[in-house]
Amino acid sequence: MSAHQQLTPASELAKKNGVRFPNESDDYRRARDALLVEEIELRRHIERVAQQRRALPAGGVVPKEYRFEGENGPVTFSELFGDKQTLAVYSYMYGPKRERPCPMCTSLLSAWDGESADVEQRIALVVLARSPIARLLAFKKERGWRHLRLYSDTIGDYTRDYVSADDADIPAFNVFTRRDGSIRHFWSGEMGAVTADPGQDPRGAPDLMPLWTILDSTPEGRGSDWYPKLNYPMQGL
Repeated sequence: MSAHQQLTPASELAKKNGVRFPNESDDYRRARDALLVEEIELRRHIERVAQQRRALPAGGVVPKEYRFEGENGPVTFSELFGDKQTLAVYSYMYGPKRERPCPMCTSLLSAWDGESADVEQRIALVVLARSPIARLLAFKKERGWRHLRLYSDTIGDYTRDYVSADDADIPAFNVFTRRDGSIRHFWSGEMGAVTADPGQDPRGAPDLMPLWTILDSTPEGRGSDWYPKLNYPMQGL
């Protein structure tokens, strides 16, 4: 969608919808059609934001060749790209002082494990944490992850530069590019506690967690009295 493309008003598109369900009331249909208009506008806003993100000027050159420990031994930052020109890096809250990994990060990564084979058709995707690689791989096996590539930021230089200068055990999502022989930072999720709205947990937009996308479409919503767990015994997780 180009910046100057004339779009049909959302209200007109909603009128063409024509969807009806058994025994729905006229009040329901009026409210649902009004909501559909907002959903169309939201979709368009998401696309405008994505276009604006893609149009960012070149970010800063990555200052050094970071080194990590992977399942098959040491690896450099540039090697994480493989044959791709873009690298997405998720920093996982599983530092050496944490007895067990963050349940929220784990929920996100469990969903990504199923998507990563598709994602890696276009870009490289890796997960970093400060814990030793043996610890990360043990949990990967416990959780049943098959596709995610996990690496240990043993030295912590990357984490201090792109996650937390204080080496805090916090999550981060960074995207890097490799163009014309130069590796640069492209984008990072910068929405957190200081940008959160009243009564809401810190979150990005769009939200990277499929979990919330599903719950946001239900009458229960996300709720405020529930948090993902690492184990649900009845489901064998």
